[in-house]
Amino acid sequence: MHAYYCHHFVLPLPPEHRFPMAKYRLLYERVQASADALGIRLHEPPAAELDDLLRVHCPDYVARMLDGRAEEREMRRIGFPWSPQMVERSRRSAGGTIQALKRAIAERGVAANLAGGTHHAAYDRGGGYCVFNDAVIAARHVRHHGLARKVLLIDLDVHQGDGSAALCAADPGVFTFSMHAEKNYPALKPPSDYDVALASGTGDEAYLQALDWHLPLVLSLAGADAAVYLAGADPFAGDRLGYLALSKPGLAARDRRVLAALADAGIPTAVVMAGGYAEDVQDIVDIHFETLRQAACLAGSSVV
Repeated sequence: MHAYYCHHFVLPLPPEHRFPMAKYRLLYERVQASADALGIRLHEPPAAELDDLLRVHCPDYVARMLDGRAEEREMRRIGFPWSPQMVERSRRSAGGTIQALKRAIAERGVAANLAGGTHHAAYDRGGGYCVFNDAVIAARHVRHHGLARKVLLIDLDVHQGDGSAALCAADPGVFTFSMHAEKNYPALKPPSDYDVALASGTGDEAYLQALDWHLPLVLSLAGADAAVYLAGADPFAGDRLGYLALSKPGLAARDRRVLAALADAGIPTAVVMAGGYAEDVQDIVDIHFETLRQAACLAGSSVV
C-alpha cells in the first residue's frame, strides 16, 4: 500500500496549544518502523496546486491565506496563527489526499494519507483546525482529470463534516456521508447528502449497529466509483472533544467494516486520518496506526 506523509511540515504553535501536532510525527515513525512488515511504501506528496485549491475555495480566501492577508477573526475560527508554514503544510496535506486517491484509482485498491480529513473548511472560510478541504479538493481533482465519475466521502470523524456538506450541496459529482456526535461542533450543521447523528455516549455496539445499517444504503445511493474515507480517531472514549465512547477495538471494527464494504463494492479508496484529541497522544497514534494496518491488510499484506 502507498501512503503519503507531511509530518515534517510543522506549524509553529505555542506550547499550550491544544492541537496535538506531534501525532503526525509519531504516526509516521510508527508506520516507518513497520513499513516493510505491513507492505507500506511511504512518499512525500507535492503541494496541492493553485488550480486544485480554486476548484473548491473562493479565490479571495485562497489569496488571503497564501499571501498572509487573513484577518484575525478568520484565523481565530481556524484555530491556528497564520504562518507560511501553516500554508505549506495545508497544501501538502491536501496534496497527500490527492495522491492517495489517484494511486487508489490507478491500482483499483486502497492508499492512504497520514494526515488530511480537514472537513470543516468551506468555500470562503476555514474552521476547526482546517484551512483547505483536502477530501473535496482530491474529489474534484480526480473528476476534473477524468479519473472518476463520482466520489463518495465517508466521514466518520466525530464532528459533522460541515465544510464538505456545504461545498458539495450542489455538486452531483460528490456524495457526502457523515456519521457524527449530534451535540458537538459545529453548532450549525448544513445537511450532507446522508447524515447520521448519534447521541452523546454512544459506544461500540450501538455505533457499529448504526454503521451496519446505514453504510449499505449509502453505498447504494451514492453510486460512486471512488471514495475518500475520513477515519477520525475522535469517536474514542478518551477523546477530549469527542462525546462518543468507542473503544480502540470498536474503532478497529469500524475500519474493517468500512474498508471491507468498499473493497467488496470495488470502490478504490483513499484513507485519511481526520481528527483525534485524546489526552495521551499515544492513544491517537494507536488508533490511526490501526486504521493504516487494516488498510494495508486489505491492500494485500500478509500481516493479520
